[in-house]
Amino acid sequence: MFCVPSTEIGAIMNITKGGLVLFSANSNSSCMELSKRIAERLGVEMGKVQVYQEPNRETRVQIQESVRGKDVFIIQTVSKDVNTTIMELLIMVYACKTSCAKSIIGVIPYFPYSKQCKMRKRGSIVSKLLASMMCKAGLTHLITMDLHQKEIQGFFNIPVDNLRASPFLLQYIQEEIPDYRNAVIVAKSPASAKRAQSFAERLRLGIAVIHGEAQDAESDMVDGRHSPPTAKNVAAIHPSLEIPMLIPKEKPPITVVGDVGGRIAIIVDDIIDDVDSFLAAAETLKERGAYKIFVMATHGLLSSDAPRLIEQISVWHSSVVVVTNTIPHEIQKLQCPKIKTVDISMILSEAIRRIHNGESMSYLFRNIGLDD
Repeated sequence: MFCVPSTEIGAIMNITKGGLVLFSANSNSSCMELSKRIAERLGVEMGKVQVYQEPNRETRVQIQESVRGKDVFIIQTVSKDVNTTIMELLIMVYACKTSCAKSIIGVIPYFPYSKQCKMRKRGSIVSKLLASMMCKAGLTHLITMDLHQKEIQGFFNIPVDNLRASPFLLQYIQEEIPDYRNAVIVAKSPASAKRAQSFAERLRLGIAVIHGEAQDAESDMVDGRHSPPTAKNVAAIHPSLEIPMLIPKEKPPITVVGDVGGRIAIIVDDIIDDVDSFLAAAETLKERGAYKIFVMATHGLLSSDAPRLIEQISVWHSSVVVVTNTIPHEIQKLQCPKIKTVDISMILSEAIRRIHNGESMSYLFRNIGLDD
């Protein structure tokens, strides 16, 4: 059984009496680091709750203090067992709902299944399903960061605050890369160009875009709706109907639009999971003359052999991978010292404080540069 430990009572103020309760839905102790940081910044104690797995792998949640009439904030970071993570959150939200909580706000820095937000062939939009489940369980508000697609906000019928990690990553560039003025911001695909442009404009740097890379499974090209109809099918519709045949697409050779020779290349993206595409981009940039490469992303999923590949493959030897702590990755950092972490607990704690006090969130979007 796992029990969320409470902070020692002392100088720390317990504002559960003031109507705010802060819970961590994680049953994995390695996932609680972010929750503890947020609680320390707010000066509150973590709410008392038990979250554990039964021998048959069922998730059980036991709220150990009253939440009646209070604002409940549930922090959930995504572990490797993502489905267990989701069930922990849903059961805790429902437990607070049935305990008459005034409001239930989910603090989910990385929204799981966000990459499955578009229809692929005969698949489904899983992130829409997950949004419906959260709302049905009783969630009244969601705080998240850097959604894979902004359109995911439309899957919810509750308010969604989609915060940005870019100010913290920009600060890292300015403070930890002494010669960043000789850098160029790189989009590893045209789809990432808008994010790269935002970074480049704020840092007053140039931009480069890698074009012509191998198409991945996330691309719209795999969607069957883009396939041209065959002549046989056209005739079957109507003998006299003539539909123009689409010209087959041909991928151009890999090119880099922009000058990276003799410069630092900073690749920016929202998620780094499988590092193969980032590795291919880094190799291309090395060939074009970049002498140092940084990869910066908000969510460091770093699945499978990602840490080993980052550490062992020679193209990374002069490179660093920078991610935020929206996802716990202490084990990956131990495996690979090249993985650096940027703390984003400050903006999450400020968002919690403002929502609880009924204050406007516009300050976070206006003054911290989150309006991209």
